[in-house]
Amino acid sequence: MKDVKVYGADWCYDCITAKKFLDSKNIAFEYIDISDNETAIAFIEKVNNGKRIIPTLLIDGESHTNPGIAGLINLFK
Repeated sequence: MKDVKVYGADWCYDCITAKKFLDSKNIAFEYIDISDNETAIAFIEKVNNGKRIIPTLLIDGESHTNPGIAGLINLFK
């Protein structure tokens, strides 16, 4: 089983889509809302060259920035 964390925000359509995809595949994940979380924001900016791009997924320690459905399908084959 992969260790999956989803960094996002409740208002973000791409984040909602990513969470729905993971749920549909019964993939357990931790959701981290970056809205009022300075630690999460700092992490997102660090892995995305100073930019706040969401969703950013951390899968087994490797970050994936806004992979989209096609990217998620490839990541969870």
